Amino acid sequence: IYAQNSADLFFAQGWITAKDRLFQIDLWRREGTGKLAEVLGPSAIARDRIARLVRFRGDWSKEWTSYAPDAREIVGAFVNGINAYIRSLKTRPLEFRIAGYDPGLWTPEDVVSRVAGLGMTANVTQEVLLSEEISAFGTNRVEKYAPLDPFVHLIVPAGTDIQNTTDRILADYRSVLDSVRFFGSNNWVLDGAMTATRKPLLANDPHRAIELPSLRKTVHLVAPGWDVMGAGEPALPGIAIGHNEKIGFGLTIVGTDQQDLYIEKINPSNSDQYLYTNTWKPIEIERQQIEVKGARPVTVELRYTQHGPILYEDRARHVAYALKWVGAEPGGAGYLSALSFSRAKSWKEFLAAMARFKVPSENMAYADTSGNIGWIAAGFSPIRKNWTGLLPVPGDTGEYEWSGFLPVSELPQAYNPAQHFIATSNNNILPPGYQHQIAYEWAAPFRVERVRQMLGEPKKFSVADFERMQYDVLSLPAQRLQAIVRRSPRRRNQLIVEEFLNWDARMTPDSRAALVYEMWTTYLSPEVFPDWHGQLNLAMILDSLERKPNPQALERSLDRALADLHKRIPNPSEWKWSVAHTMHWRHPLNTDALNLPATTRPGDADTVNAAGGRAGETGATFREILDLSDWDKSMMTNAPGESGDPHSKHYRDLLEDWVAGKYHPMPFSRKAVEAATEERIVLEPAN
Repeated sequence: IYAQNSADLFFAQGWITAKDRLFQIDLWRREGTGKLAEVLGPSAIARDRIARLVRFRGDWSKEWTSYAPDAREIVGAFVNGINAYIRSLKTRPLEFRIAGYDPGLWTPEDVVSRVAGLGMTANVTQEVLLSEEISAFGTNRVEKYAPLDPFVHLIVPAGTDIQNTTDRILADYRSVLDSVRFFGSNNWVLDGAMTATRKPLLANDPHRAIELPSLRKTVHLVAPGWDVMGAGEPALPGIAIGHNEKIGFGLTIVGTDQQDLYIEKINPSNSDQYLYTNTWKPIEIERQQIEVKGARPVTVELRYTQHGPILYEDRARHVAYALKWVGAEPGGAGYLSALSFSRAKSWKEFLAAMARFKVPSENMAYADTSGNIGWIAAGFSPIRKNWTGLLPVPGDTGEYEWSGFLPVSELPQAYNPAQHFIATSNNNILPPGYQHQIAYEWAAPFRVERVRQMLGEPKKFSVADFERMQYDVLSLPAQRLQAIVRRSPRRRNQLIVEEFLNWDARMTPDSRAALVYEMWTTYLSPEVFPDWHGQLNLAMILDSLERKPNPQALERSLDRALADLHKRIPNPSEWKWSVAHTMHWRHPLNTDALNLPATTRPGDADTVNAAGGRAGETGATFREILDLSDWDKSMMTNAPGESGDPHSKHYRDLLEDWVAGKYHPMPFSRKAVEAATEERIVLEPAN
């Protein structure tokens, strides 16, 4: 998009986004503003209530300027472009005809709705899970089998009713997490000492639930003050992943603890009051009407304590559960602060922009054309002076309050490290001796260890090397299990075991051993740790087997895995990873006219080419590899296509390449853009 000024630029981005992704962004608008029940009926009422409950309720002047000095103007132009496209429609687009409703017009406030941020900051679900595990097993066993990193003792705050802190509290809350949960990502950046071009290379493949249309939309924005290319979520102006003329950037989730659950005491004589420091305070109450398809409108109460929105009330016990989270702060809409950092021209400017970056917490990888590389664990990190944030806390005492947020200078970060590279994969990124508490729960280290292993190859790396690395499906935990099995005596299933040991540990779709391995690891936990029935990560299981061999547990778990496989797939000749790992491309409307054919998925949750979930339905549909020696040589993928219009050839034209591991260029210079152009759209003012 080439424009004469910023207002025209973002008007055009809004217009072209609506042209390509109107049904998708309209659905997101409804999700974000609590208007799904209007088109889905009573089943969406609970979700709508939560969306309205967590909307921004503070100072709107601070809200807009938090993202960028000109954020309000940019967002206004963006929604004007969306609305102009909607007003130009003569008939309902296909998806709306199938769904039976029309697209709605946008307001700037729709862009900064908060509900998607719950899935980006979902520590409150872990607080409830830990509470349930402590109730079931006691703190000692939880500390043993679900140790925190760095290790801390689990202390239940005095006055906390841990027995009644169960998942029922989150019933409505969980209804908004389905489409926004984060699953992992990879990024790595090398300086010129390790590359064939002697300039940095940066790779990023953010992982989410794989969607149709794609979660991300690629755009190149050019106007005075703007020359940025990359991808962002379609309902936001600008980009969050990509580069400008001087710097490149990519992100992976850190997992900073940005939420706390407060247990409030409700006045038995007045259910509209809660206790705080020996004083009964009024609950702030708003009443809103939710329109419901096929039913009467429903009036809902939105209730708030000073800690935040009340997610659940137990009237019989006179307690309420309130959520305190960073999304309530000005600037708490996910990714919109990219309007600032995407315009930075140096590491100093990039760091300054990170003060605006609040939600979600992201490992921001950085490189610039001067040859520098860097990384920062960005995002608001609450300061908790006297507690860890791992468990719910009493809201009435006043003892558990945040003391501000860590300044950018004290967040984990690195600049031009001596090892010449930086890599993150949602792993523990805390530097040795780091003094602040940010988080205690991380992704398993397998992906980042594999990336570091590949970066240890004695060579100068190229874009082609990075393409190979992003599609790598070698499983390090599978190799560890093979080593454990080799050291163990074997009495049963000799042929299967030998096949497993001769396997190359690559999670390819046609591999029978890969399927056996995945099923085997499913049954390892209850055999290795029979006295623990909670969640357990694979790294801990393998650590235990390496320290203390347990041949019986290995044999029993394999017996159970094979019995399960025989039950599911009676003919062993049909056993292969793709049988269990084929994902379906389903449009939100789930109709044959919009769905795409299923595709087999290599990899699993622990490989660099990550394919998590039961059928590989999470992972990276968008990938970028930035070449800072020549931006035009950068490469990307985005499946299944850039368009959400089923009539467009770009609805699915990237899918086969994505499956095959093929990339396409990111033309950046005007010459390269003109050479790649296949269609030109000119927008002119009506007056």
